[in-house]
Amino acid sequence: MFEKNKRTELSELGEFGLIDHLTAGLPNFQPTTIKGVGDDCAVIDAGDKYLLLTTDLMAEGIHFDLVYTPLKHLGYKAAVSNFSDIYAMNGTPRQMVVSIAVSNKYSVEALEEIYAGMRLACEKYQVDLVGGDTSSSVSGMFLSISVIGDVAKEAIVYRRGASENELICVSGDLGAAYAGLLLLQREKEAFMANPQAQPDFGTYDYLLQRQLKPEARKDIIQMLYDIHIVPKCMIDISDGLASELLHLCTQSNTGCQVFEEKIPIDPVTITLANDFKISPVTFAMNGGEDYELLFTISQADYEKLKDIRDISMIGFMTDAAAGNHLVTTDRQMIPIEAQGWNHMKK
Repeated sequence: MFEKNKRTELSELGEFGLIDHLTAGLPNFQPTTIKGVGDDCAVIDAGDKYLLLTTDLMAEGIHFDLVYTPLKHLGYKAAVSNFSDIYAMNGTPRQMVVSIAVSNKYSVEALEEIYAGMRLACEKYQVDLVGGDTSSSVSGMFLSISVIGDVAKEAIVYRRGASENELICVSGDLGAAYAGLLLLQREKEAFMANPQAQPDFGTYDYLLQRQLKPEARKDIIQMLYDIHIVPKCMIDISDGLASELLHLCTQSNTGCQVFEEKIPIDPVTITLANDFKISPVTFAMNGGEDYELLFTISQADYEKLKDIRDISMIGFMTDAAAGNHLVTTDRQMIPIEAQGWNHMKK
């Protein structure tokens, strides 16, 4: 029975605090369990390789809004976001299972659209959809996807593993997905106020694509393999650069310095940020859903990466006692705080 006089609100812990609380001291009984809770994937010994297992739950009204999210795009994004977790461990996704619960407002044709999106993602990334489950829901849609992948034992990369003075790298550009979300929310508000209003997305197609149809960075993993670099630690950026930096630093027992002018932000993202009168760096640090890769390399690998256009070196790891800081263009040291997406916070 629950104690009547004791109640801890979920918002007091937040998403990651809740996970830590519920899984604290959880034992592993199987010798094949190499890594359980605390990384992008669970890691299981499968003999010659490690198996990677990840899962994600998306709830209507929390993770997606069907006013502006096409069903096919929803299916595609749900699959790709899980593939990204596998790539973040330096692995390759292989199989996927899907469980979905829907209310009676959805038709067979609607579900066909969602699965069409997942099929497109599976075809592009060469992943097999091998099963799942369906159920009814009293309210809205719940979509849960689990993906199995694998990685060579000598090539696996965890969130832990970084050391002082290693270079911090990020793929692509950041903040565009959040910019796309703000754009969609703005047009939704205009539509709710006037259903006759037509959406005005201007020249922001790139931002909409980054929010509604993101891609996992399979190409970056292949490129690193081709130039014989195994990152020291790695994570995908789903909750904002700030949050992911803190994950790496906590797991590796390091601090970090990241330089504002080094953070890659697309000019279109900057334009929209200016429209909203928000710093573009805020988009990058706290926005999330970019699904880019954040990783560290040794300084000895600098020459291999310095001329690659789609990878930016944004800072370096420090001693843990030095803390985690964003160095602004005027050389102020701003402590990095995780202010990105957190499902449990009010």
